[in-house]
Parts: sequence; structure tokens; C-alpha cells
Amino acid sequence: MESKIQSGGGGATHSASEMEVDIPAVAAAQPSQPIPNKYGFNLLHLIKTAQAQHGLKHGDYKRYRGYCTARLRRLYKSLKFTHGRGKYVPKPILEATVTSVRFLHVVLYSAERAWSSAMEIKQTPNGANSHQRAHLIRRLSKAAKWGDLLERLCSEKADPRTALEAAAYASYMRGNLLLEREANWENALRKFKNARAVYEELGKYGDVENQVLCRQRVEELDPSIRYCLYKMGRSNMKESELLDLSTQEGPGLDLLQGKLEAVMAEARLQQAVSLTELEWLGHKFPVKNEKTRVCILKAQEMEKDLLSPTSNSLVADKKFTFYDKIFMAYQDAKRHIRDDLVTAGGAEDMREDLIGLDKAVSCILLQRTIERNSLLVSLAKNRLRHQQGLSDERTEKPTKPEELVRLYDLLIQNITDLSDLATSGRERRIDESSYAVELAARRLAFQAERCFYLAQSYSAAGKFAEAYVLFHSARGHADSALQSQQQLQVSDKGLVKELRELSEQCRAQSCLVHAWALNKAEKAEEKLQKGVASLSLKHESSRKEDVKYLLDYLDKYEAAISVAGSKEPPRIVQVPPPFTTVPCRPIVLDTALNAIDFPSLEGRLKKEDKKKGFLGKWWGS
Repeated sequence: MESKIQSGGGGATHSASEMEVDIPAVAAAQPSQPIPNKYGFNLLHLIKTAQAQHGLKHGDYKRYRGYCTARLRRLYKSLKFTHGRGKYVPKPILEATVTSVRFLHVVLYSAERAWSSAMEIKQTPNGANSHQRAHLIRRLSKAAKWGDLLERLCSEKADPRTALEAAAYASYMRGNLLLEREANWENALRKFKNARAVYEELGKYGDVENQVLCRQRVEELDPSIRYCLYKMGRSNMKESELLDLSTQEGPGLDLLQGKLEAVMAEARLQQAVSLTELEWLGHKFPVKNEKTRVCILKAQEMEKDLLSPTSNSLVADKKFTFYDKIFMAYQDAKRHIRDDLVTAGGAEDMREDLIGLDKAVSCILLQRTIERNSLLVSLAKNRLRHQQGLSDERTEKPTKPEELVRLYDLLIQNITDLSDLATSGRERRIDESSYAVELAARRLAFQAERCFYLAQSYSAAGKFAEAYVLFHSARGHADSALQSQQQLQVSDKGLVKELRELSEQCRAQSCLVHAWALNKAEKAEEKLQKGVASLSLKHESSRKEDVKYLLDYLDKYEAAISVAGSKEPPRIVQVPPPFTTVPCRPIVLDTALNAIDFPSLEGRLKKEDKKKGFLGKWWGS
């Protein structure tokens, strides 16, 4: 078996000669006829399925530990292998005890329960204290003992393949224990290599699912092997390669995360001695606090890895993970700087340096935020082009122009905040003013992009008039941004190319929207004309010649009423009645009335008697 392990970027290659297996020959992993009275089960498939279905898919070791406990309770009950109701006296599982494959399952889930309990302690938020660490070691030791018992029982009671898997599982558990103890790196390396060799050979046989599971286990074991080689001094891995190992995820790698973080923290402490200044916009700010140095150094190292040419092969999720860690490092640095400001008191020189350092760190943090949001924009653009048929790249999540509008709103706000922060000092330097001009030019470009995708959203909604105006506005913003870029001393060639393409797209889209609007108006007019031409004063139901109503044929005998059981309504009288034409009432214009002088009728009116006596007023006469 000539399998090889490549340890890191410049690490040495280790052949099979260094990977001596302490267990039966790997050739026994080949499929063979089942031996009578030998039990067999796919151990790796069993534990991987249980882990994926009961919490470890999301790193919930507590849930998985509860599942293992419940599973063991069911197995003990079904096997009638309980430990009594009084004092707990565990019954040993010996070779003679194993009369069913479920006894092997008992040993396996006991090991898994102890291992998951140790991993749960490992996930303590602030790190395990001395008491918790001792308990963690005890649980890993218990898991290793159960693994050794499983290997011994399977060697006698199981078929060769199951025995080989049990041996690899026992080596893996024993390697985890030695890795956590940090006592015997040579033995830990041998255990991990033994397990890796077995799983690599088992992955050559069986169905596709088994091959995938074995390959995943090999990938989980590789970081542990590389770390053991690093601790033994047989690998010249750099810190960036250790950082790559720390970003890998999986149930088998959680034990390694704390070790890698400790190694990288120690290396940063050694390098932080040389970091005395932070340079930003040509100005150097002194960094005196050791904690602040470590945080800034951690962020700078991740920035180098993120901006390196090899980072182009990273998937988007990995890049976002890098950005999140960079943000956390700079936030920690700002927190330490604020603490130093509180303790500085009235020392003006120290306060001035700390304020400048805080400003520089905040500006760098905003720059990385803009880079991260720009990455989100590029991913959303690719998805949108794929949906519009302009790209062959496959995308999973659909997107809309409104999402890009929201992202450009964030970018415009980030640019504004960065410009305000860069020019917020008492004395504005020349480099800060020129940087503010560059940010203003980028803001114009972002505004042009935002207006373009806002116009696309209106066009998709069928509001062509608004989209036409917005496309023209986006083209104007793009031209203004191009002029601003040309006025800079050093223009961004990539941004200039994007702005020129955007201007052409705005011109093309405005022509398309104009044509769609004219087509829509023409179709609306044709529809209106057809609708007016089809208008009739007759009722719709009266147009049918075969419809007869009873009131229209009173002098004849016609079956105008619907037949019993028929779904047609009775045809007695039309309701509502049909429209009929009626003559319009004539309009009379009496123009002679204005020229006639009528006689006065005042003489015929009854005159009121003003002289009334006392009794007349009393009786009302």
C-alpha cells in the first residue's frame, strides 16, 4: 500500500513505510464470504448516521450524548442485560457474553457516549478549567478503554471487516486521548496513521456511500497527523497552514481546534514583540499594549491569507469565515485601546496616540467591511446574470434586483462612514483629503450601480416609465463617476471598466424599456378598441338563439322551464331584463321667455290693515 500524506505547504511527504499498522493486515478488508457464527456490521456507517441525525450535524454534543444514553438503555433492556434495582454493579461484557451483535453495539455506544461527553466539555465558552479538563481526560480515557474492548471482542466474534473497522476505531479513540494529554506525540502519530491506513484501504471497496464515508474519515485524520508531525518537529508548517487546519470543521476535528489556537497564540506572542507601529495612510501609530499587538497581528495574518493569490480557490463561505475572524480581531483591538484610554488619565501625548490608533483601527475595520459587502455584491450579480441567461455558472439561491439595491445601500453607508471618520481629526492631512476624494468617487460608482438595479426592479414590475427615467439617471451617475475617476492621480482600472460597461448597459436597457412601454401602450389601445367594438345593448344571454323564455311564448305551448335534474336554470323570464332603446326626450330651448314683459300683479295682492285695536290684536284679526 503506497499511500502518502502531504503535511502542509512545505512539509515532507511520508510514505507507507512510516505508517506501520499494528492491526491485522489491511488485505483482510477485501470482501469475503461471511464466516459462520461471526457477527458483522458497518461500524463507520452506523456511527456517522447516528451522529448526523442526532445533533452533530450542528455540533450539538449534548444532544448526541443523550441519544447514546437512550440507545444504551434500549439495548440493555432488549438484551435483558440490566444491572439490577439495588446498588449499581456493572456486568462485564466478555467474549462468552456476546451472543448477539447488539452486545457489540452496547460497547460501541458506550465509547461514543464517553467521547461525546468529553467533546461537550471541550465546547465550554471560556475554555475548560483545571477541574473540567481533568474530567475531560477521564472521559476520553473511558472512550479509549471501550474502544479497546470493542477491538478485542470483534477480533473474536466479528467478521474480518468489522474487526478491522473496530481496530481503526480503537486507534482513533486512543489517538484522541494522547492528543489531548500532549504526552506522547510519537504514539499518537502512530495511532492516527494506523486508523488512516485502514480507512484508506476500506475506501477502495464496497458501495459508493462506504467509499465517501471512508474518505471523509481520512480527511478528518489528516489534520491530526499533520499537527503531531508539527509538534514533533518533523514538519515546517507555517502559521498560515495551521490557520487553514483550524478553519476545517467536523466532529473529529473539535479536539484539535483548541490545540491549534494555543499554538497560534504562542506564535503571535513571539511575533508581537516586533510589532511596535501600525501604519495607515502613510502615518504610523505606536502600539504599546501587548494585547492590542496580538489582536492586530492576528488580523493582519488573516488578511494576508485572504488577499493572497491562492485565496481565489476558496469558496465564498470560507472567505466570509475569514472576514468574521478579522472583524473579531479588530474589535478586540479596539476594546483594548478603549481600556488604555480610560487608564491614560491626563497624559495628553499618550491619549493623542491612542486616539489616532483607534481611528486607524476603525478605518481598517470599515475597509474590510466594504470588501466583504463587495464580495456579497459580486455573488448576487453572478446569480442574477445566471437567472437572466447571461451566464452559465450554476447557482443555488435565486436573487432579485432589490437585493442588490439593499447591498449597495449598505456600501454607500459604509463609504460615507469611512469618509467621515477619515476626515474627523482636528488637523486634516493631505493624504486624508485625497483619500476622501477617492471615497467620493467610489460613492458615485455605487450610486450609479444602485440606480441601475433599482431601474431593473421597476422594469420587472412592469413600470416602464419609472424604469426609463431611472436608467437615464443611472447613466448620468456612471458618467459622473467616470469623470471623477479620471481626475484622480491613480484611477481604479477595474472600476473604470465596470463603469463604462454600466453606461452601455443603461443605454441599452433604456431603449428596451422604451420599446416595451410603446408596445404595452399599443396593446392597451388595441384592447380598448376591441372592447368598444364588441359592446352591445342586448343582454349576453339574449344573444343565444336557442334560449327561450316562457313569457315570450304565452300563446304557445313551449317547454321553456328546465327539465327536472338538469343543471340549467329555469327559463321563465329574463332577469335582469334586456336593454331596450327608448327615444330621447326632446330638448326645449324657450328663448322667447327672456324677451316678454309680464304685467305687474301688485294691485291684486291683499293689502294688510295696519290699524288694529286692542281686541283685534288679542283675537289675531
